[in-house]
Amino acid sequence: MMHDHGDILEKVRRELPTDELLSDLSDLFKIFGDTTRCKILYALFESEMCVCAIAELLGMTQSAISHQLRILKDADLVGKRREGKTIYYFLSDDHVRTIIAQGFDHLIEDDHREEEA
Repeated sequence: MMHDHGDILEKVRRELPTDELLSDLSDLFKIFGDTTRCKILYALFESEMCVCAIAELLGMTQSAISHQLRILKDADLVGKRREGKTIYYFLSDDHVRTIIAQGFDHLIEDDHREEEA
């Protein structure tokens, strides 16, 4: 028996983003594919911080942290502000907070389901 998928395929085709937009989305998620960057984002989820504080928190060099912050800044995931000679980094907007929070909610939900099984 053949199924007629015409209606659903037409609906999805109309809603499907362009290849360029999907590529940009893929690139965004690749940034979250690095544990160090995830640690930095989570730290900034809790509080804005300067490079030296993040480096101390993660036990890494300021140079290594600065490199990762540059990647995060280029992706518009973090912003920065200057106070005297110190630059403080923060999550750029509520969308970034939501991505992180939703990711953790998903992981915790999966852990909870495994415990019940």
